[in-house]
Amino acid sequence: MFLVMIAIILTAAGCGSKSGDSNASSPSPSVKPSAGASASPSAKPDETRTIKHAMGEETLKGTPQRVVILTNEGTEALLAVGIKPVGAVNSWIGDPWYDHIKAEMQGVTPLGEETQPNIELIASLKPDLIIGNKVRHEKIFEQLKKIAPTVFAENLAGDWKSNFALYTTAVNKKAEGEKALAEFDKRVADTKAKLGTKAATKVSIVRFTAADIRIYQKQTFAGVLLDQLGVARPASQDKDQFVEKLTKERIPDMDGDVMFYFTNDDPGSTDGAKVANEWLSDPLFKNLNVAKNNKVIQVDQVVWNLAGGYKAANMLLDELIKYFEVK
Repeated sequence: MFLVMIAIILTAAGCGSKSGDSNASSPSPSVKPSAGASASPSAKPDETRTIKHAMGEETLKGTPQRVVILTNEGTEALLAVGIKPVGAVNSWIGDPWYDHIKAEMQGVTPLGEETQPNIELIASLKPDLIIGNKVRHEKIFEQLKKIAPTVFAENLAGDWKSNFALYTTAVNKKAEGEKALAEFDKRVADTKAKLGTKAATKVSIVRFTAADIRIYQKQTFAGVLLDQLGVARPASQDKDQFVEKLTKERIPDMDGDVMFYFTNDDPGSTDGAKVANEWLSDPLFKNLNVAKNNKVIQVDQVVWNLAGGYKAANMLLDELIKYFEVK
């Protein structure tokens, strides 16, 4: 009996030693996922990585838990990979979020407009990562960097996919980001293959506001997607540029086989709609092919222009698939 007891004690001691060696040689700190997200299966909590961005380089460790995002398209990027930010700039329209994201943004602190985020409020959230954009926030970069590690994208407008890759890498969700982009690109490729001769349809995009009237060219959010799909544009808009402002003398530059237009108004204002009605009633406009053929279609400015991110791109693709009757 004595020998049996000694054998049992030695066996138990050996098992305890194995478990202890494993924990000692491969520590596994507890990492809580960001609110509304699950930790990435491939995330390495202790991994240090260097992110190259518009303002230089930033060294980050593990998966950030309290992310502040300072662009509308950046908000959509985070949500697409399961990250709920602790703070985000207000949507351009909504109180404070666009309808298509508000369910996912419950509990997120609104930080003011994208052009002028509230720095004191950002600091109060104690973020461990701030994501912004050089175009919007270059002047406050040094202030933000004193609050938390800060990563900036270079451009806005049509460059949402490059920004998406940067943002998702910064939050340690690179694999998830690559998967999401691959799924989107597959949708675009499938749609392009099915468009056939419909791709020759010349698509015009116009914005009406009280301040100015613009045609949207290839380097805009909608323009980039149309280019990916191989859809034709009128000569006035088939340019690697952003937008052009028009006077009434240039109304013919709005023409195409179809014209999608949107108005841009502050909440409660109808000034943009009034301007649109004025221009669309002009004799010069009524002489255009789109007017004669009744191919003038009003669309949602959030989807076609303002949101500018992953979710909006999929919604815009849905609208184009519906218009072109792609099966």
